[in-house]
Amino acid sequence: MRLRATPKALALRLDGDETPDEVRAALAKLPGLTLEVEVAGFVPAEVVRAVLEAAGEEVVTFRPPRGHEAQPRTEVVPATVRAGQRVTASGAVVVLGDVNPGGEVVAGGDVIVVGKLRGLAHAGAGGNRGAAIWALGVEAKQLRIADLVARAPEEGFTGRGPERAVVREGRIVLEPWGKGQP
Repeated sequence: MRLRATPKALALRLDGDETPDEVRAALAKLPGLTLEVEVAGFVPAEVVRAVLEAAGEEVVTFRPPRGHEAQPRTEVVPATVRAGQRVTASGAVVVLGDVNPGGEVVAGGDVIVVGKLRGLAHAGAGGNRGAAIWALGVEAKQLRIADLVARAPEEGFTGRGPERAVVREGRIVLEPWGKGQP
């Protein structure tokens, strides 16, 4: 555990080996400053409670260690996305159903549809060209990955089964996936 004052807050680093009593003792005479807690290891709930109790009415902010980005969580949609509905997430989105025409799924990571994709899917919305769109059937008029857009072929859909859209050589490519596929 490390404790230091900054111009705007009191900064506390928790490494995971602190006890609640050590935290209470360190924060016993907490000045009227915001408390910024950097969590660098597994911290038991009792230690977190001790931090919150010691802070009293002061604002407490928890953050990951410097140099580490928080991983966005996966959003699971347990039903079909219908026309007029929009699902947005900073991480991946898994739809347990179809995405109907007029429905939209926008994700910072992958879009996974356990059903037919007929609406709009935008994977890698924050600029991540490594994201992909996965579906048991792709019949969407438009797919987006990062800043790229692909339109459906004019001849219609072939109904090839499970497909994924990925970026290859600066273009969105739709390819089969699943049993017997690479």
